[in-house]
Amino acid sequence: MDEPACGPAAEIHENAPRPDVAPDREAGRRVDQRVELMDDTDRRLLNRIQSDFPISPRPYARIGEELGIAEKEVIERMRRLKDCGVIRRIGGNFYPHKLGFVSTLCAAKVPEERQELFAATVNRYPGVTHNYTRENAYNVWFTFIAPSMAEIENHLRDIAAATGVEEIINLPATNVYKIRAHFDL
Repeated sequence: MDEPACGPAAEIHENAPRPDVAPDREAGRRVDQRVELMDDTDRRLLNRIQSDFPISPRPYARIGEELGIAEKEVIERMRRLKDCGVIRRIGGNFYPHKLGFVSTLCAAKVPEERQELFAATVNRYPGVTHNYTRENAYNVWFTFIAPSMAEIENHLRDIAAATGVEEIINLPATNVYKIRAHFDL
């Protein structure tokens, strides 16, 4: 599968992001190369959208006004950056407990040959917000949000049954600390 071009003149694709396990080292190098191909406007755009995304009928027009570029250019740049894997997703961040939900961190021991199946299965659940690999015996980690811990436990049993991965640990949040992560590019 060809990688989309990531330079400023890249063709804009309508592809949705792939839900899969976080990139490995090789994929990480590809992202590093993509970052090198970004121009100053891309960096200003990424700095602007990381926090306090405008809630308005035309948020991209507002961002464009702030950056001195047209709304259409904002949209094209964001599509290209998403297609290149620089932008993973755009969406709201909510405090689960304030909405009456619970959250947990899960870790699983997944044989390498089942990682793709496991990740795809986990990502089918709308309450999964992150899914990534670690170099550890528990090598696939993901977060899960749901209305109750019982629902999460039922989903974890379903995931185990569907994938044959039995060793999944559930590490419910006892205290939640939100850190504002903003990276100046």
